[in-house]
Amino acid sequence: MKVLVVGGGGREHALVWKLAQSPTVSGIIAAPGNAGIARLAETTPIPAHDIEGLVRLAEERECGLTVVGPEVPLTLGIVDAFRARGLTAFGPTRAAARIEGSKSFAKELMRRAGVPTASARTCTSREEAAAAAGEIGYPVVIKADGLAAGKGVVIAADGHEAETAIDDAMVRQRFGRSGDTLVVEECLRGEEASILAITDGRKAALLAPSQDHKRALDGDRGPNTGGMGAYAPAPVVSEETLADVERSIIGPTLEGLAEMEGAEYRGVLYAGLMMTDGGPKVVEFNCRFGDPETQVTLPLLEGDLAEIMMSAASGDLDPSAVGARPRHAVCVVMASGGYPGQYEKGKLVEGIDSAEAMNDVVVFHAGTRLEDGATVTSGGRVLGVTAWDASLADAVKRAYRAVDSISFENEYHRTDIAHRALSRQNTGQGTGP
Repeated sequence: MKVLVVGGGGREHALVWKLAQSPTVSGIIAAPGNAGIARLAETTPIPAHDIEGLVRLAEERECGLTVVGPEVPLTLGIVDAFRARGLTAFGPTRAAARIEGSKSFAKELMRRAGVPTASARTCTSREEAAAAAGEIGYPVVIKADGLAAGKGVVIAADGHEAETAIDDAMVRQRFGRSGDTLVVEECLRGEEASILAITDGRKAALLAPSQDHKRALDGDRGPNTGGMGAYAPAPVVSEETLADVERSIIGPTLEGLAEMEGAEYRGVLYAGLMMTDGGPKVVEFNCRFGDPETQVTLPLLEGDLAEIMMSAASGDLDPSAVGARPRHAVCVVMASGGYPGQYEKGKLVEGIDSAEAMNDVVVFHAGTRLEDGATVTSGGRVLGVTAWDASLADAVKRAYRAVDSISFENEYHRTDIAHRALSRQNTGQGTGP
């Protein structure tokens, strides 16, 4: 069958790469894709938010499966539109995608389902939000209720920082209408981890737990980004803890959604967790694969991704078809100087072929385009250099050797991806929080 992949970042390149390995896939179309995806699939300049254009494309090209990468088209109802035309799409409906599109919706869902998470208040005025912050106590987390491109969360250390964050959202409208409502919640303490669960709405298969690195600079310093690297499996999540996450978080969340009209969840559910002293608690839910977590979980996936997605989208997932390779994977993001702030585009990227000539290395393109046959930068996060090996330490070394063979003007990257896990190994600590 032909598969349509919606999106054009590193996550989508990883999805295309894995889908291309399926014997059931005869061809892949990516909309809009990028320079790396173009090596594996046909690309078309239809943007991810053009739902009607994507439906027509899937019909005209007779795509048996559409995989939606980004959250925006999911929250706009792309899966509903595909289903209405008799097309199969992997992803949640608009009603189910509210779990990412509205943080207040997610909080209320978790409250009803008894899912462990931070205590919080939903606020619709500046005065209410300021009062909530003071009552909860500092540091306090202030979140724009709607989508904000990963920039709508502030950890305020004191009242002044809280008021600035509240005014940015509600008065200066930094996030548009997404900041009209705020969720003010307690600041959880511990180590973060990400769980991706492929589900048909009732049954779920959890992929290898991973850990993202949000800060721009080594030592977890600098501004928050979309992610500067990741690794899997994350030893902070033991097998026992993973079973607890499935039992106390993923299961009750899916059950709660299934009780709502039109919200049965089919696709991948992303649970961002904090491993606290009291056990895992939900920091956030996303309605799609994480980025760059996808770049390290898919290389470890044992199974036919196309068949897995088809069965999930059809409501008939077999969790036993989803396995894990006994390997460790590491992704290092190579970014444009200035990211996550302003940065220049159009820089020539060299050395990708040399990196991919190494064994067990793949370079996922996140922000690239083709210009006169050459690969140039087109985004803040440019490449996700991924490697895998039998041990985490060797996977880290392999990834950084590949990074060293790639260059572009003003490039920067973190040099300490997986430092928490490596430190845990060096000090002889076990898994778990």
